Amino acid sequence: MAETVVTLDNFETEVLKAEELVLVDFWASSCGPCRLLAPIVSEIAEEYEGRVKVCKINVDEEPRLAMRYNVGSIPTLLLFRNGENIGASIGFKPKSELVRLVESAG
Repeated sequence: MAETVVTLDNFETEVLKAEELVLVDFWASSCGPCRLLAPIVSEIAEEYEGRVKVCKINVDEEPRLAMRYNVGSIPTLLLFRNGENIGASIGFKPKSELVRLVESAG
């Protein structure tokens, strides 16, 4: 399962109204740690297919979404369930820590 590109136009449908757990990756193409994290996020999308939706938001293209969730540093990963932010990871983290974040949400 590929990551879903999210914009202001589809954020509510793809993230807030999603029935499954949603992991949102706030990133930018100019961000080195974001580029290092990208393959890990892709692996999580594949490994948790059907259980976790993985979405990507480019903060350069969608600054209002970044501001709405107080994303001051990238990469930032936010975890949503039933439209509510239930967890976060800021900065580059190893896969094990991101898996722990997802698993802790059930």
